[in-house]
Amino acid sequence: MAESSPKLVRVDPLRLHIERCGQMVTDATIFASEAIKLEPDAVRQLCDAASLPPAKKVLATADIHVGFGIPIGAVLGLDNAIMPAAVGYDINCGMRLLNTPFTKGDIDTDKIAASIARDVPLGEGRANLPLDKACIEAVINNGAASISTLAQRTRHQVWEAFEPVEFADDLKRIEENGCMPADPGTVPNAAIHKGSGQLGTLGGGNHFIEIQYVQTVFDQDLAGTFGLFENQIVVMIHSGSRRFGYEVADEYMAIAAGRPDMADRRKMLAYLPTDSDAGKNYISAMGAAANFAFTNRHIMALLVRRCFNRMFGPTPLKMVYDVAHNMAKLEEHNGRRLWVHRKGATRAFGRKRMTGSIFANTGQPIITPGSMGTASFLLVGTGNSDESLCSVNHGAGRVMSRTAALGKVRRGRIITPAKISDDQFKRSMKGIKLITANKHKIKEEAPDAYKDIDEVVRIVVECGWAKAVARMVPLAVLKG
Repeated sequence: MAESSPKLVRVDPLRLHIERCGQMVTDATIFASEAIKLEPDAVRQLCDAASLPPAKKVLATADIHVGFGIPIGAVLGLDNAIMPAAVGYDINCGMRLLNTPFTKGDIDTDKIAASIARDVPLGEGRANLPLDKACIEAVINNGAASISTLAQRTRHQVWEAFEPVEFADDLKRIEENGCMPADPGTVPNAAIHKGSGQLGTLGGGNHFIEIQYVQTVFDQDLAGTFGLFENQIVVMIHSGSRRFGYEVADEYMAIAAGRPDMADRRKMLAYLPTDSDAGKNYISAMGAAANFAFTNRHIMALLVRRCFNRMFGPTPLKMVYDVAHNMAKLEEHNGRRLWVHRKGATRAFGRKRMTGSIFANTGQPIITPGSMGTASFLLVGTGNSDESLCSVNHGAGRVMSRTAALGKVRRGRIITPAKISDDQFKRSMKGIKLITANKHKIKEEAPDAYKDIDEVVRIVVECGWAKAVARMVPLAVLKG
């Protein structure tokens, strides 16, 4: 769609501009420093996004890399249109952070990691908490709030950690309070069939559970508000809507591409008018997948709490926040209502937009992971991010594909050598307990396959969009 070699012009040390040209209907901006490596194909994908007729604002954060049609790290503001591929396959993949009362050295983190791995299935295609029709409809309709219903209707060890008072506080600490509008009638049967047994499972790819410690506190007051202190043990969970979200995305991408007015567009670049039946149905089904993901992360958090309780006795693990990425929401920015699509990007509201929530005095917490073996950050939104549609990066972003990192072998013959050697991978994970469901493919997620998280976060902070609260580093990593 867009011209093959878009011209990037550096505006300042943190911003690159792509002027409207060819089929583009709007300019595009990439927020990246000289130190951030940009893939030409990802830049071209961003120009494709800026060529969509309903596009009013298009940008990418520093973790931009090639995705399906639209790059990961892209933020699109569309007028009266919704685009399944600009949300992605893993709808509401997101982050959750739990604090603990322990300090580094107080507990055996390898042992607790092994306990969690026994209770939370790792990897693709795994199941945990089976749901009947009434339970899956409760999840679709009520999101994380359905936990109370599930606890009454199902038998599972997870409910040993369910405490109603604690749960009421948890809901206040989840984006959208853990529930978006949804209708079961808009959800594909395949999503319900393939996903209904997957609550409480991590998945594969870059999903993880990490036991970390707070290495650095940048703002003592904010850290104290969130119950964080230096050398504290914390738990971070990264997962999404599993097969449920995948099937929703796949079906509605196909529906969008099949519309007569999308005849000249590929599946990955088709969109739906929000006033059409198909558009309304996708928004509802996307909400259902988001609710599934909120519930999935909560089940895993309860299983983590159960492991701590069983090992150390009753142990408070208070939730700091649960933040979503891979979502589209109708928001007002600079006087215009747009459907803001955050594909591999995270909402970053300041105090004013958080009015009425428990974060009205701090701004929205932002959980930004690096890669296994590198740091993660807790930030808070400042309210100064209108230029990015109140969005920041969702992580570090890849610098090489999974195939490049792992290499390609066919019938014992090396087709493409791995860019990351086994020794390099071992060095990058030194001192960190790694538990993985797939030892043969874990190098795909090697720290060296990702950008420098410190540089990516520096860009966000220097743009003025967020304030750094704390930097955490991993002690133990659980991967699919």
